[in-house]
Amino acid sequence: MGVTGPIRVVVAKPGLDGHDRGAKVIARALRDAGMEVIYTGLHQTPEQIVDTAIQEDADAIGMSILSGAHNTLFVKVIDLLKERDAADIKVFGGGIIPEDDIAPLKAKGVAELFTPGATTTQIVEWVRANVRVGV
Repeated sequence: MGVTGPIRVVVAKPGLDGHDRGAKVIARALRDAGMEVIYTGLHQTPEQIVDTAIQEDADAIGMSILSGAHNTLFVKVIDLLKERDAADIKVFGGGIIPEDDIAPLKAKGVAELFTPGATTTQIVEWVRANVRVGV
């Protein structure tokens, strides 16, 4: 039996990055597209993000990382989801991510990465097309 109701997305700002305008724009775009969005606020640890996603029964986690710590933070969230038996929660994100880091992050389990220039429409369409697929 399939899951009903709107797609639930946790939008998170991990680490020490203090700029959340982009994350708030994405959160609003997802909400306006009919999704339930839980915005964690600034300076979240990977543990806090995963705890929130599990507590909120999220379908996906969208992380915004501008600090340069993307290789560490994305992988830590994915590893924690696996440890907590919640690897079905898709992880996607965006920010300042060098092109050379995208393929290795995807190989480690990041479902999609959006770099500067991606539109809110592209992100909303990707979430609709890729979250809850096969549920």
